Amino acid sequence: MDPNFNRRTFLQTSLLAGAGVALPTLANAKTNPKPMGWKSKINIGVIGSGLRGQSHIHLAHKRDDCEVVAICDVDDEMINRTKKLFEKNGKAMPKIFKGEAAYKDLLQEENIDAVIIASPWRFHSEQAIAAMEAGKYVGVEVCGAFSVDECWELVNTQERTGTHLFFLENVCYRRDVMAVLNMARQQLFGELIHLEGGYQHDLRAVKFNDGKQPYGGGVEFGEKAFSEAKWRTQHSVYRNGDLYPTHGIGPVAQFININRGNRFTQLTSTASKARGLHEYIVEHPAGGAAHPNAKVKFKLGDKVTTVLQTNNGETIVLHHDTNLPRPYSLGFRVQGTKGLWMDVNDSIHIEGRSPNHRWEEAEPYLKEYDHPLWKKYEQKAVGAGHGGMDFFLLNAFVECVKANQRPPFDVYDAATWLAITPLSEQSIATGSQPIAFPDFTRGRWMQRSADFALGDDF
Repeated sequence: MDPNFNRRTFLQTSLLAGAGVALPTLANAKTNPKPMGWKSKINIGVIGSGLRGQSHIHLAHKRDDCEVVAICDVDDEMINRTKKLFEKNGKAMPKIFKGEAAYKDLLQEENIDAVIIASPWRFHSEQAIAAMEAGKYVGVEVCGAFSVDECWELVNTQERTGTHLFFLENVCYRRDVMAVLNMARQQLFGELIHLEGGYQHDLRAVKFNDGKQPYGGGVEFGEKAFSEAKWRTQHSVYRNGDLYPTHGIGPVAQFININRGNRFTQLTSTASKARGLHEYIVEHPAGGAAHPNAKVKFKLGDKVTTVLQTNNGETIVLHHDTNLPRPYSLGFRVQGTKGLWMDVNDSIHIEGRSPNHRWEEAEPYLKEYDHPLWKKYEQKAVGAGHGGMDFFLLNAFVECVKANQRPPFDVYDAATWLAITPLSEQSIATGSQPIAFPDFTRGRWMQRSADFALGDDF
């Protein structure tokens, strides 16, 4: 595929060439019976108006090609915070749906073109499936699945309805990650051999708080807590696996063309003992050994390590590490026959360019190979969340919805990345036995080509 190919240019040329020409969809997928075609402005509904949903809304308010017309949540505090955000940004108040099943009513609104799902993890798939059934273009936030069957249901629904699902993995747009993707595509590392990534982030203050201030230094979770601590900590009580794999595996999948000429074939996972959350409760001033939560037994290992193998022979190590004190790092490593990059020490070594057996600072290389997409949109990304990458994510989503276009991270990617969680749980439960990885593309990976961020397009 020509690296300068621009999908939006192709789309616009195709539309001008003949009115009514349907956009290509995934092989064997039913075409949406009522395609939107090109739209200059779209209406969005947001399901889950918590802190992540509010971030999407804030970025949408900065655009003139989309409007958030409806929100849905169960939490009065989050609904009120979102209403204040609309007031602050001078936007018309959205239609508000309140209740666990109220998203179904939101999906019946005829003026909504697309939905963004930013609710707690356990609702993502059922809400995404309902949205596809309703013919809404779906953007669903990241997490890990609860079962492989759930992943197949997402795929089957998309293929049956033809409604697109955009998996909202923002780290694929991180500036250094995209620069390294550019390097890899230009063969700077040679043939890729081994990759690493993960979610290594001290979330103890997120998983616990006192219910009075955001992420505010307490030991409560569940109904007494704030935001994610209301629900996220429960996963650490009952589950043991890589619960949040997509920030690591999403970028890695782009480096080695997963579902586009390559696929995962198996994984093994290992979990350490669980001590971090209990110790946090016992040693916190608001807790102590007598606190009720000190009696909770957490199942999630403090360090979960997953090893994946691919059809093309690469190995991948994923890390999940959220319950111990540590600096933030996604732990990326991209290693090939000519060198490697590691983000944890911001270092690179390229054979023939770097001093023998010596690291170099990665920054000069990151500047030299800065991705064209970042060069094009850098100023628009200023101030957007997570170092600007949230701008690129929402921009890609809006542009895809406007064109009713297949997203860069589609339902097959969603199912593949989400499945790491239940497969890792299965491996750990069976003594770290290898688990075969399903092919959610049903063989389409052999014909599909890499299409993410070629040139300066999303």
